[in-house]
Amino acid sequence: MTIALPIGHDSAVMMTTKLDLAGLKCPLPALKTRKTLKGLNSGERLEVYCTDPLAAIDIPNLLNETGDGLESIHRDGDGHVFLIRKK
Repeated sequence: MTIALPIGHDSAVMMTTKLDLAGLKCPLPALKTRKTLKGLNSGERLEVYCTDPLAAIDIPNLLNETGDGLESIHRDGDGHVFLIRKK
């Protein structure tokens, strides 16, 4: 599921799209993340939640390929949350 939410930041409003990829296994989290990033505008953010342990390797590798920025990664329950900024 993808949800776009405005987030206030220093008097500007940034769009953050949330992508819940819980339960999907490699390579689907990376493929769905790539597809969603293609639809974003430069500067927009994507928050991705994945439960596949390989996503901790695959998502950063994907971002190295695309040039998009990984702002943060943290554990959340059984998964990882990636905050990505579109280049």
